Amino acid sequence: MDFQKEYNQKKAMVDAALEQYFNDPTKPYARLTESMHYSLTAGGKRLRPVLVLSFCEACGGDVEAALPVACALEMVHTYSLIHDDLPCMDNDDLRRGKPTNHVIYGECTATLAGDALQAEAFRAILESKLPVAARAECARLLAEAAGIDGICGGQQLDMEGDGKQLTRNQLIEIHTRKTAAMIRAACLMGIACGNGSEAQIQAAETYAQAVGLAFQIRDDMLDVISTDAELGKPIGSDAQEGKTTFMSLLGQAACEQEIHDLTDQAVQAVASEFSNAAFLQALARSLETRRS
Repeated sequence: MDFQKEYNQKKAMVDAALEQYFNDPTKPYARLTESMHYSLTAGGKRLRPVLVLSFCEACGGDVEAALPVACALEMVHTYSLIHDDLPCMDNDDLRRGKPTNHVIYGECTATLAGDALQAEAFRAILESKLPVAARAECARLLAEAAGIDGICGGQQLDMEGDGKQLTRNQLIEIHTRKTAAMIRAACLMGIACGNGSEAQIQAAETYAQAVGLAFQIRDDMLDVISTDAELGKPIGSDAQEGKTTFMSLLGQAACEQEIHDLTDQAVQAVASEFSNAAFLQALARSLETRRS
């Protein structure tokens, strides 16, 4: 298996599909759709939609049929980034090496772009060609990940923790929602698209929780050891804002060990339940040492 080739193929599928959304300049509200398209197609790893497609495929499902669901997840992820970057939140001017949405389109349009992307994500799922039960389950999973038990609740806890010395358990509480919830949704939505078994659901859940937490720990490391060019945004913001992170709490060596142990958990979780476990395992390993 050529992992990078397979990953790039799935990413290319997602990128091509995303290009088709919100690109009609004749709409009377074209500035809004232009701003949505700008952030949705600004690049990135497309990790979450690739996970949707990969878990669907590993269950024997139709990857093409799952593509709208993968795009829907990326819409919600993009909305969260647009809102995170707003002056009232993280006040960032750069995302993926490009000006953030509000820098180009203003705060009001950026806010509306995020709002509209979240709504359009559910439209994309519900208008897909998947069976009704799969559409309903994907919509439920995405709502759970996007709402108070997911990224919104996690963001609230994160803001309340600013300037405070948090414990490891408090950090896990925040990032299980803020980061891991969307990765969990990606894996389980892929299972739903592929009509996976209960055993596959449980394996995907374990994989997702481990990968999600490892992803956040690596993010905290990269904010210290990476460069602005590699990340596509300024590094060191966590320290400037007085945030407790896994890096500040545990140190680099312990973070690296945690990531390794969590990655091992993810690899073992999918070892026996999926036909294409090798790709899922290689994906987890690739995230262990990512630089952006």
